Amino acid sequence: MIIQDIIKEIEAFAPLNYAEDFDNVGLLVGDKNDEVTRALITLDTLEATVDEAIAKKCNLIVSFHPIIFSGLKKITGRNYVERVVLKAIKNDIAIYAIHTALDNQHKGVNDMICEKIGLVHRQILIPKKNSIKKLLTFVPKKDAEKVRKAIFDVGGGSIGNYDNCSFNVNGQGSFKGNEASNPVIGERGNIHFEEETQIGITFPAHVEGNILNALFSSHPYEEVAYEITSLENTNQHLGMGMIGELEEPQDEKTFLKHIKSTFKTGCVRHSALLEKPIKKVAVLGGSGAFAIENAKKAGADMYITADLKYHDFYKAEQNIVLADIGHYESEQFTKNLLYSFLTKKFSNFALILAETNSNPIKYI
Repeated sequence: MIIQDIIKEIEAFAPLNYAEDFDNVGLLVGDKNDEVTRALITLDTLEATVDEAIAKKCNLIVSFHPIIFSGLKKITGRNYVERVVLKAIKNDIAIYAIHTALDNQHKGVNDMICEKIGLVHRQILIPKKNSIKKLLTFVPKKDAEKVRKAIFDVGGGSIGNYDNCSFNVNGQGSFKGNEASNPVIGERGNIHFEEETQIGITFPAHVEGNILNALFSSHPYEEVAYEITSLENTNQHLGMGMIGELEEPQDEKTFLKHIKSTFKTGCVRHSALLEKPIKKVAVLGGSGAFAIENAKKAGADMYITADLKYHDFYKAEQNIVLADIGHYESEQFTKNLLYSFLTKKFSNFALILAETNSNPIKYI
């Protein structure tokens, strides 16, 4: 098995197309065609992580956070990023990072936080835009079912909890082939009218290549007429953060203590308590100050995230309780999520959950 085999499964689960523009995801160090011996699953890739990979004979590290985030102009070992890259290269260890591609997945980072807290009726907090496309194509009526099925089989026509979704309109198409044409129906040089079906199907942006391959391979015409447009519709199963509800309302202090215990954090920094029960809760792993207004607009009683600054807490404005549980603490279970997913896909391959604690923040 090669590194690319593992990458293929990860990216089927969390396509890199949906990572944020600022991010640096994918294979950061190494050759995807190298044979893989063992893989170490981790939250961060530090020197200690590479040492653990060496000790456990792993030549692939699958990390949530990317060790290379901004451009490297030199690799001389002058800082921890360069030292990690140097050590990985010297020991033939590849490094792969998934980061915000997994943040944006419905069953990703934030769903894991919701699971740990015990939230039900979960929904994406900030549904992602520009991730849905629409295909319109025109097919002879007798071939419409064949073309629809080919597109459905590669991921087209899936909307939320429904699949095989399409809209079909029957009409009459016309065409005339020139002297270089080789029409399947009709004769070159003559106008031909054909009873056709216009098929409209939406699809997630990351499968566009597969959609077009399926269309071209199943369509009978020499020249396939089709249109692809990007939709402004938000994707309810893709995006940042989640919001859900507790089975039963809880007292604010009781719930904050529950969070502190669940995430084993040294402290929970929070805004003023409002003296009302907590029922609806929004979460966003990692730095989530940008989503405070989204949590308020969604009607959350509490918003759990990390890296809030002094002035961010003022934004609660007596409408919500803001709870900062720490960056590492909010994302610590992500490596377990990756490990669980990969062990199901590669049950006979050595996947190892990293033991290195990469939290740079200590509490006294």
